[in-house]
Amino acid sequence: MDGNTYIDMLSAYSALNQGHRHPKIIEAAHKQLDRVTLTSRAFRNDQFGYFLEKVSTITNKDLVLPMNSGAEAVETALKTARKWGYEHKVPKGESARIIACMGNFHGRTISIISFSSEEDYRNGFGPFTGGFDLIPYGDNKALENAITPNTVGFLVEPIQGEGGVIVPPDGYLREAFEICQKNNVLFMADEIQTGLGRTGKMFACDHENVTPDIYILGKALSGGVLPVSAVAANENVLGVFKPGQHGSTFGGSPLASAIASAAIDVIVDEKLPENSERMGQYFTERLFEMNSPVIKEIRGKGLLIGVEIKPEYGKARPFCERLKEKGILAKETHDMVVRFAPPLIITRDQIDWAMERIEQVFK
Repeated sequence: MDGNTYIDMLSAYSALNQGHRHPKIIEAAHKQLDRVTLTSRAFRNDQFGYFLEKVSTITNKDLVLPMNSGAEAVETALKTARKWGYEHKVPKGESARIIACMGNFHGRTISIISFSSEEDYRNGFGPFTGGFDLIPYGDNKALENAITPNTVGFLVEPIQGEGGVIVPPDGYLREAFEICQKNNVLFMADEIQTGLGRTGKMFACDHENVTPDIYILGKALSGGVLPVSAVAANENVLGVFKPGQHGSTFGGSPLASAIASAAIDVIVDEKLPENSERMGQYFTERLFEMNSPVIKEIRGKGLLIGVEIKPEYGKARPFCERLKEKGILAKETHDMVVRFAPPLIITRDQIDWAMERIEQVFK
């Protein structure tokens, strides 16, 4: 409004991996707006199948169930795991259980905050949904100990973004996946924030060659144009739903499908995961080179980077406010961490422009 220039280092929590108003995505939106925007999912539309095929291709899964928000996709995964469990594992009359991790952020519905370890997300919203067990993040011994005959799923973020850009130990995801397989437990990866190129691979699980039983996707699936999310799994898992048992009015609409198809095409065709890996390495190196006395730790993967502030220098919020005054839009998370997560189209020159200003704040 005031003619100032900013660089977006948050990407709407990774919903804008392709950048703001990518021309191919906007063109797809305009084209579809002139045709038809919404049909009931009871009827076929000519965009829906292409969208499902593209998600199926990048996830290597048989079936895709589209929704709108990321929280809806998480709820869909929870319902899938429970229904699968009752059909294939849990004895009649007993309750299915799902394991999640402390420090998680999967959304803000009643069921999801029921297994949050953050009191701020829960305070004033009870009573809560049962059937969930919490374990420490990055601790596979705790996962093994928590599994019971009634455990149907393990829900995990490959990197805890909202939790402070917490990167688990090397091999954690691979070992957790193998534990789940051994115990007939569905491994559900919440790749809403870490997926679609953010960490330098198409999915963060790819760093450990893990293909989850259930992918949970959102945010950049629409290139930041409108809410699009999806759950992808094979037929033996997602096929538990029968017509009418789960769905969405707007999920997979012609407009959403056309936009999401273009959003996926941009990620693949423009090799955004590869650029994320290169630019993430460069950006991280530049941050380390500052050798700032206020920084406790720099961590992350690709272009999901967390800079933790030493407690004696206060919280991260004032640093973000000073960055904003210099044209850098970043956001604190977990009080002490400044998160840098620019669109995956960023260039070295743009990082250099940003680093001149970041250095002024952190030095």
